[in-house]
Amino acid sequence: MTNKELKEFLDIKVVEYNNPTFIESDPIQIPHQFSIKEDIEISGFLTATIAWGNRKMIIKNAIKMMDLLGNSPYDFVMNHKPHHLDNFNGFVHRTFNSLDAVYFINALQHIYKNYYGLEGVFSNYSTKTTTQPAIHKLKELFFEIPHLERTKKHISDPLKGSAAKRINMFLRWMVRNDAAGVDFGIWKTISPAILSCPLDVHSGNVARKLGLLTRKQNDAKALVELDTALRKMDKIDPVKYDFALFGLGVFEKF
Repeated sequence: MTNKELKEFLDIKVVEYNNPTFIESDPIQIPHQFSIKEDIEISGFLTATIAWGNRKMIIKNAIKMMDLLGNSPYDFVMNHKPHHLDNFNGFVHRTFNSLDAVYFINALQHIYKNYYGLEGVFSNYSTKTTTQPAIHKLKELFFEIPHLERTKKHISDPLKGSAAKRINMFLRWMVRNDAAGVDFGIWKTISPAILSCPLDVHSGNVARKLGLLTRKQNDAKALVELDTALRKMDKIDPVKYDFALFGLGVFEKF
């Protein structure tokens, strides 16, 4: 395909997948259960944190997490007492266990009390061209309070080579707003133009088959390469193509 044909093909696939029916089978359904901004942020962040592995299991365990938070994630984060954290005893999603969950709740409280919340961190530490330095800074601030070393693996660091797929997905949820009804667009302080595509095995394989990506590893360098290609197709909203790449990979086995 020519560049023009490729863009036209992917634009069609964006429309096909970027619509409310996508929500039914995707972890983004969890934050869609909420209407308060902070509830959407926190439920989205926690859901994205465990978004690896079987999608049905991700959704099942994210629903369980929200239930353990009394389905009021912001209120729980800000006002819980130590004994309330006993709710999480026995919770596990793959390598994310109850100790990690309890730490994340306390760290989120730290972020909201001291750094104007998740949006504040990403707004203050993103550059004019990328959110990746802000992901690095979030990890730094998130682990300012006493923590187990094991828990640090659950937030990726692009400055250490990670594609940071789950946080980039979370950022897409919070920042993009194209009125399609999938992404929320509740963060007005960050431009969709500087977002990065959530790069995983599905989107990466499709991107390589389409000639958008040559690097074999799904790492930070590959992300830069993919972002560059997508921004040439749409400099205002490049990560809309995540819907096309992911949809082609997961639903069409492209």
